[in-house]
Amino acid sequence: MKQPSSSQPYWYLLATYLRPQRRRVLVLATLVITSIGLQLANPQIVAYFIDTASTHTAVPGSAAYAAGLQKLFGAAAIFISIAVVRQVVNITAVYVGENVAWTATNALRADLALHCLRLDMAFHKTHKPGELIERVDGDVNQLANFFSQLIIQMGSNLLLLGGVLILLFLADWRVGLSITAVLLLGGVALKIFSQRATPRWQQLRQADATLFGSLEEWLSGAETIRSAGAAVYIMGKLYRLCRNRWLAMRAAMRVNVWVMETPTFIFTLAYGCAHLFGANLHQNGVMTIGGIYLIFYYIDLIKDPLWRINRQVEDLQRAGASINRIVELWAQQPSLHDGPGVLFPAGPLAVHFENVSFYYADDPDTAVLEDVSFTLQSGTVLGLLGRTGSGKSTLTKLLFRFYDPTCGTVHLGETDIRQATQAQLCRHIGLVTQDVQLFHASVRDNLTLFNDKIDDGRILAVLDDLGLREWLQRLPAGLDSDLAADAGLSAGEAQLLAFARVFLADPGLVILDEASSRLDPATERLIEQAMDRLLTNRTVIIVAHRLGTVQRADEIMVLGDGRIREHGRRADLANDPHSHFYRLLQTGLEESIALSEQPDIP
Repeated sequence: MKQPSSSQPYWYLLATYLRPQRRRVLVLATLVITSIGLQLANPQIVAYFIDTASTHTAVPGSAAYAAGLQKLFGAAAIFISIAVVRQVVNITAVYVGENVAWTATNALRADLALHCLRLDMAFHKTHKPGELIERVDGDVNQLANFFSQLIIQMGSNLLLLGGVLILLFLADWRVGLSITAVLLLGGVALKIFSQRATPRWQQLRQADATLFGSLEEWLSGAETIRSAGAAVYIMGKLYRLCRNRWLAMRAAMRVNVWVMETPTFIFTLAYGCAHLFGANLHQNGVMTIGGIYLIFYYIDLIKDPLWRINRQVEDLQRAGASINRIVELWAQQPSLHDGPGVLFPAGPLAVHFENVSFYYADDPDTAVLEDVSFTLQSGTVLGLLGRTGSGKSTLTKLLFRFYDPTCGTVHLGETDIRQATQAQLCRHIGLVTQDVQLFHASVRDNLTLFNDKIDDGRILAVLDDLGLREWLQRLPAGLDSDLAADAGLSAGEAQLLAFARVFLADPGLVILDEASSRLDPATERLIEQAMDRLLTNRTVIIVAHRLGTVQRADEIMVLGDGRIREHGRRADLANDPHSHFYRLLQTGLEESIALSEQPDIP
């Protein structure tokens, strides 16, 4: 979906998400208009009934008396029939309207979710997941009535008001003119209050997003909060956020009270006009009792649509606030775009960094990587060492093109990765991290990452190699068993599933980012043979804090403060008493590598 125009977001969303349902929308509009016609017709029958009954003076038992009763019974039958048909039409309209609403909002929700997934990592770095959930789900929920009923119902209610006013003019021009003036006054008042209320509802939606974003963050870090004794601080912040939300709600409701009371003022004036003109017209013989009844009935008839318009104005205010926030989200566009596409060769891929520097946009004064240049030949295993914050994970993110270098180029094989599409990079690069993401899906989908081209035989063979067949046999439905986010898996089992994903994808470049940090010694021994297979005929980058995890590496690269401190063959560096790697081996400090404290060696 293209970015909506800021000047016409309402009509843009309606056109985009209702056009595919135009037949259903046409049926809904027809049902609503039919209901309006039936509402306007019934009072005419009641007026006819009243006038006929009040002027019927025939002697009981006579033919004229029988004919008069027949007219009254006929009018009553028509009134009841119209009332029944109108109820059927209304029920059908509600059913069709709900279908329109859910279809439109689900499509919008899916488009927004896909849009967020396509945005750069820099965007997700500055927006909490809870905030995005509130925008994708909460704001869209506010639009359900907007899509299904709001515009059509508001239009139908306005049409009903117009029909009533025409009939009042036909009854007497003075009555029609006075009621029209009262309604116009009310419409102007509603518009003024609506303009003042919309930004306040938008502030309330933002307060909701901030609150839910913080709740998501706190619930995710509940263990850390409890262990640090930070519950009191968190509750204090929660109270402040709740107070901000309450203040935003109070500001919106202060204006909304005037919106809610406007119809009451209008009805009071309308009934006053009806009493004033109705009594005078009846005394002068201009209008019958049935005609006077029509005036009061039509004023009473417009009470419901006027109240509905009142509520719909409030819904429109809320929808307007949500639409504005959705438009703001659409305005966020990715700065990274797919290249024209390239054909990577099968097998291991070489990696080449040429004068690469990288700065985060929110901290342009601090270099994460600075003037990094190296070449990793295809089929080589590189052990990447460095303290936390040295730039190891950032280097791997550049390979996936989660970010583009601030300057310099990154080549995969012989190709600048900016020429490739994101899908091509994902097919040729595999990643295993210490935090394994599991999806609410079957075991098969979690292993293949929803790639239905991988057959079950291959999946089972990989699970056998990793020692996971016994775990699979304990599941009630095997590969078809649902795997939730926690899934009852140990950290080691979850890590093994991540390894299985890489085996099944069979990429030419594999990145192991602290991939064995969560494995206990027994599980780590279990995958020794599988690791031998994984490192065969592939280019591998092993990001590690522990020296034991890079014993299989052909080369060692040591990063410090965003620069390459050391890069060479592992055997050469291990035997060089002047190298950083040699000193680390001698000290045996596998859990922490304080490279920043090591003196530079010329």
